[in-house]
Amino acid sequence: MTVYNIALIGFGGVNRALAELIAAKNQLWERDLGFRLNIVAVSDLYLGSVISPNGLDARTLVEANFAKGGFGQLSGGSAEANNETIIKTAPADIIVEATFTNPKDGEPAVSHCRWALSSGKHVVTTNKGPVAIAGQELKALAQANGVRFEYEGSVMSGTPVIRMAEKTLAGAELEGFEGILNGTSNFVLGRMEDGLDFNSAVRQAQELGYAEADPTADVEGFDVRLKVVILANELLGAKLKPEDVSCQGISNLSATDIENAAKANSRWKLIGSAVRNADGSVTGTVSPQQLPLEHSLAAVSGATNAISFNTGLLGSVTVTGPGAGRIETAYALLSDIVAIHTAQNAAATKEAA
Repeated sequence: MTVYNIALIGFGGVNRALAELIAAKNQLWERDLGFRLNIVAVSDLYLGSVISPNGLDARTLVEANFAKGGFGQLSGGSAEANNETIIKTAPADIIVEATFTNPKDGEPAVSHCRWALSSGKHVVTTNKGPVAIAGQELKALAQANGVRFEYEGSVMSGTPVIRMAEKTLAGAELEGFEGILNGTSNFVLGRMEDGLDFNSAVRQAQELGYAEADPTADVEGFDVRLKVVILANELLGAKLKPEDVSCQGISNLSATDIENAAKANSRWKLIGSAVRNADGSVTGTVSPQQLPLEHSLAAVSGATNAISFNTGLLGSVTVTGPGAGRIETAYALLSDIVAIHTAQNAAATKEAA
């Protein structure tokens, strides 16, 4: 039975949810997946940092009501976060990166990933920034150091669209995709259809936890733009940067726009898309689009995400699933660890042969 020592960088909703799953599911994973997870370090800007080579009790981490700097109360702990030291020196096999995403330069997450991969440690992340902005560099760094860089949760949370497209649509001649890739903007548009104005719909999204205090990245399409870059580069072989993708959000849509769409048997959706052109280049866009009700994405409501893959052999293949949520995103991290475990077992089997 394999034990993977992991270090959690960031202990907000996602990594805390992963710790909850570890506390509740480790024995099940040992039976069904062939491994268990052992948390040997955590670093968080609010709580501080702690290293324990023998492992930290996941349930204690989750249930203890730590105040600011609270990790300093633990053996091996400090009231200060020390991400670089934790990443480079903790006895971890896998660094689980779930910190803030700066959409302009991907920092500090890009540096976190670089430090880990350069130290010969696998990285799993839900962070869009490092993948969209420095994905090629980080994948090359992982390969050079014999480790893996996994990021399934960077696009549609726990809905495994990247691996699904790569594995199950292989040979289907993928030509492009279009999707609802941001649950906040989709929720806002739905509430506007119910009669709320834009600002009231955003406030309700914030009250329900769908939108951040500053909702700009969601409603102006910046979040979707990063996801379009990730999918286009990963699935279509593009080399797009965020600035290559034209981007328009939903903040300029009025109640009249919503009403007129309803009269025309259609509705507005914020769509992120990419298409392979005849010359082999790839064009990515983010914009509000008025979709007819019979369109496969028109009925997707609330904070749900969906993506339609356009293929030469199968036509349109649509996948719908959760695009947000603590447990759902933590599952994406687990799926990345499963991918690492599978790859290591395959390599060991090949070497033994």
